[in-house]
Parts: sequence; C-alpha cells; structure tokens
Amino acid sequence: MKKNKQLFLKASGLVLLAFCLQLSAKAQELRSLSGANSPNDDTNPVWIGNNTLLFTRAFHPQNLGGVSDSGDIWETKKDETGEWGKAIPRPDLSTAGYDLVLGLEDVLTLLILRKEGDQTSVHQFSKFGTDWNYLRKVNFPDLNSFEGPVTGRVAEGGKLIFLAGKRQGGFGNEDIYLSEKTGIVEWSELKNLGPAINGFGQEVGPFYDPVAKKLYFSSNSYPGANGKDIFISKRLRESWDSWSKPEVWQQISSRGSEASITFISKDEVVWTSTQNSDGYADLMTFSTPVPLVIPIEFSAPITVSSEPEKPKPTRRPIQANESASRTVILPLSDSTEVSLKLPPITPIANEIPEVESPVTWLVIDGKNKVELPYTLTFINGAEIVDYQGTQLVSELKNRSINLIKISSAGYFPKQVLVENLDFNTKTIVLLIKAELGSTVLLEDVNFKRGTAELEGESTEASLSDLAIFLKENPQIKIRINGHTDNAGDPGLNKQLSLERAGSVRNFLIDKGVNFENLRISGWGGTRPVASNATEAGRAKNRRVELAVEQ
Repeated sequence: MKKNKQLFLKASGLVLLAFCLQLSAKAQELRSLSGANSPNDDTNPVWIGNNTLLFTRAFHPQNLGGVSDSGDIWETKKDETGEWGKAIPRPDLSTAGYDLVLGLEDVLTLLILRKEGDQTSVHQFSKFGTDWNYLRKVNFPDLNSFEGPVTGRVAEGGKLIFLAGKRQGGFGNEDIYLSEKTGIVEWSELKNLGPAINGFGQEVGPFYDPVAKKLYFSSNSYPGANGKDIFISKRLRESWDSWSKPEVWQQISSRGSEASITFISKDEVVWTSTQNSDGYADLMTFSTPVPLVIPIEFSAPITVSSEPEKPKPTRRPIQANESASRTVILPLSDSTEVSLKLPPITPIANEIPEVESPVTWLVIDGKNKVELPYTLTFINGAEIVDYQGTQLVSELKNRSINLIKISSAGYFPKQVLVENLDFNTKTIVLLIKAELGSTVLLEDVNFKRGTAELEGESTEASLSDLAIFLKENPQIKIRINGHTDNAGDPGLNKQLSLERAGSVRNFLIDKGVNFENLRISGWGGTRPVASNATEAGRAKNRRVELAVEQ
C-alpha cells in the first residue's frame, strides 16, 4: 500500500511538472501586437508612458505622403486587459518624409528625427494635455553625414542620444554613435562607439539603459546571429568606447531579424521582428509577461589591431646645403679690377627613379581582426592562370591577369581587381567566416537593367568561385537575399528582387551546388543600405547578399 502511494505521488509530481512546463512554454510564447501591426513595415517602437506606444509605419496609404511615404509616426494603446488597440496615425508628429520617434527628452518633451530629401534633422515637441505641439528644431551636428536610413533612441534622462547609420570612416554598413546634450537645444558631435560594438555588418536600433549601463542593439556582425538579432553589451569604464563583448539575447532572438526594443516594465518588452511576416517587420511581445532572461555575465572583448604599414618612400631627395655668398674679382683692364658679390648657389637635388615593389597582403578575419593564412588564385576573365612569378602589378597586367582570388579555409573567398592594387602599401583583405549569422555582399554580381538576367564576366567568375566554395563545404546552408532600390512599384520591386535571388540560385545549382542548401528571399526596396535620394545610393541598394543559416 505504501509502495502504491509512493508511485501515485511520483506520478502526480510528473503530471505537475509537465503542467508547469506547459505553462512556462505558454508564458514564453511570442505574439505580434495584432491591433498595431499592418502588412507594411512597423518599426522602432517607443514607450512614452500613459499606456501609449509610438512607432514608425512605412508606405501606408494613410501616411501623409501616401504609399510612397517611407515612414510616419503611428500610435497604439494598451488597455486594462493587456490588449493592444488598433493603431492610428499621428499626422501632428509626421511629415511627407521619413519620421522616427527618438523618445522623451523629459516628461513634457518628445524628440522626433526627420529625413526630408537629403536633409536629416531633430525636432522638439511639447506635450499639452494628450496632444503634442511642435516646439523647435534642435542644433544637432553631423546628421547629414549619414548615408541612408538612421535609427536611434534618447536614453532615459534625456542627456544622451544613440544613433545608428552609415557614415564614412565607420567599421561596417551601419555603426552606432553617441551624442551628448550640451544645452537646451544643443547636442555634441557624434562619437563612434568603437569596434567592441560596431562590426563589419549592420548595427542598428540602439537602446541604452543608463542605470544598468547596458546597450541593447540589433546586429548581424556577431557569431550566432540569424538575420539580425538583439545583442547586449555593458559599458566597462567611463569612456564611451569601452564595452564588453556583446552577448546575444537568446530569449527574444529568432530566425527572423529583430531590432528596436523598448521596455514597458522590468518584465515587459516590445521589439520588432520579421519572423512571422513576409519580410516586413512586425511589433512583437510575449503573450503573457514573463521575467526577462537578460545576460548578466559580460567579458571584455578580445581585439587585435592590424594597422597597415606606412607607405615606403619611392623617391629619395639628396639634401643640399646652400653655399655661402661669394665675392668674385673680375679684371676690367690691366690696372683695374672690380669686386662682384654673387648670390648663394643651391645645388639641384638628384632623384632616384621610382622603383616598383611587389604587392604584399594582409588577410584578416573581418569580425575578430586576426590575421589569417591564405592562398591566392590568379584569374584572366573566367580562366585560372598558373602564375608563379613576382607579384608586380605591371607583370600581372602583362600576363593579362585581371583578378586575384583570396581564399582561407572556412571563409567566403574574395576577389580583388589587379587595377586596384597598390604596390606602395599592403593590400588589406577582410574575409567573412562562413558561420551561422554571417552576411556577405556579392559585390561583383550584376544583372541586366530591370531584369533578373545575370550579366558580365565578373559575375560569372564570382559565382563560379562561390559554387566551388559551397561544394567544398556541403554542410553550409545559405539564404540568397535580393534587394532593389525604392524606385517604382514596391510589389514589382519585391518580385524582381526575388527573381534575381532565384537567378543566383539557379547558376549555383547548374554548377553543382545542392538545391537543398540554397534558399531565396526577395525584399524589394524595404532594406536599403544607402540613401535612395542619389543614384550612387540607389546603386548600392540594388544588391544580392548571402546569409548563412546553418
């Protein structure tokens, strides 16, 4: 009888454990803010209290600029039952350009970032009851140095603004920068947060907790990222470029791309994700508020500095000292002489003719900045050339070698044009490791204008190299992502981008790559990496990228 009782208690315990696990799984279940989301991009949620969430909605018919408007401010509210109401537009906070909420500078002041044409600016709005009235434009330097979209957030307390975007001199596509408030409407110049935060890829959607000194941001530069995931880094010292090694926030990261978190309480958070949509961002949260599992262990990053060698001088001037003034006596006749003072004579410096030096290489891991072993393959058009000679640019050109492929085991290969080589400095090549979360731009892949037809010898050579690499590494599964600029019909752009990704996949399959290892997506013009206001920016946005998914 006692034995039977023990068995009953054990069985009851197992049932209770299963029930608790079921409740835990249900509590962790993710859901979209159904009342707030739309078929469009819904991004950058900002909690401003009073049960109110503001966010940016792109290309919606109710935007001030209609379906061509890249972002207006919208609002949704949370009721007493925890349900989110239907989103409504806020034309009082929006323009026909791109509008993004930065957050509360103080309880009565809201900051909005605007991009109209090629001009980016920040504006203050003052609260009056439940309305926001326009106050003024603030003095914010450097904003127009960004190329393309900008994301960011005011840190709690209103003294700091973190912005993410692409600028010259950065570490990757988009980097995170900091500006500090110096007056009522004055902000300091932007400071890059440094290589501990900013990697080779995209760092966007920053959110800083000044109490915990933790920076939350979205990135595809770090190991383990699927698309873009949320990472957390802790400030280590007083300087703004001293950060811990970023840790992925596993609790909310998915196989989609996550970005732009906002805290509603210590146990409730809203963010954006593409995991349940057709490439467009949705606002996400947990079905039931649960304790947030935020990493607590942070370590200092390991960085290796690899500075290029200084150029060696190719001309050596011979130093010459000026001679002293001389007096020359010239005879005018047998009995008459005249003294004539001559100016100093400066010898002409001799020059040694310029001597061509062999090309030298520095191949490094694009993320960890460590030097890599490598091999070189010399290419003429689509043909490999057996070249063993000294790597002089002139000699390479004489052999009709126009491309050099740089390879390292486990890394995506890269090609360099011979015409871009410089024998005065080391040629630095960044290689991307083929690991989960890595993203690689297919720089040399081109299409005939307005079509999905591949074009050019460089395209064939680049994709052929990629096919060889993928066949040598059959365990790697990749997603081929097609992108366009924002000109024309969004639906047609998305279809074209998908067809271009399909053309790349078909080429690789024809070269022997396993079909099961290749997936495709078409994003149209929804994920620009540069401004669509210029032809140069639009050209950068028309691209194909690879993302490692396994």
